Amino acid sequence: MIYWELFIAFLIPGILGYGGGPAAIPLVQVEVVERYGWMTNSEFSEMVAAANALPGPVATKMAGFVGYDQAGILGALVALFAAVGPSLLMMILLLNLIWKYKESIYVKSLTRWIRPIIAVLMIVLTYQFFADAYAMNGLFITIILLIGSYVLLERVKMHPAFVILLALGFGAVTTYI
Repeated sequence: MIYWELFIAFLIPGILGYGGGPAAIPLVQVEVVERYGWMTNSEFSEMVAAANALPGPVATKMAGFVGYDQAGILGALVALFAAVGPSLLMMILLLNLIWKYKESIYVKSLTRWIRPIIAVLMIVLTYQFFADAYAMNGLFITIILLIGSYVLLERVKMHPAFVILLALGFGAVTTYI
């Protein structure tokens, strides 16, 4: 039964996650945290941070991690297939159609309407992560991490993997102080 649940949990974001990995993150969160309860919101945010630090598509890394965590190597393979299967199948079947209508005003209009929805989903997820960080660490540490991450990522242009490592180090130090 777990393999079927993993398949469904990652098939839905695979089908509805138009826009790539970042668009799939809130959809995966609903399945993994809210629907199946395989992780807490805090564990999910840590998984997303680690997935973003590694190279490759974030949706496949999340699928592999959750699948392996829940059902081992076979679970990881099932979740990975469910995450990439819909896109792979659609690309194979509809490649000529997409190429033919790529400049269509209807296709461009669809994209223009979907982007704000994805943005709202990302804002909701960001708020949930902020609320969890505030509940676990308090406002002062959460603000330090938020501002520090922004400065390092946007102003210094530091690689996200190093920012995550610094945040982990900061967390380790503040835990023991």
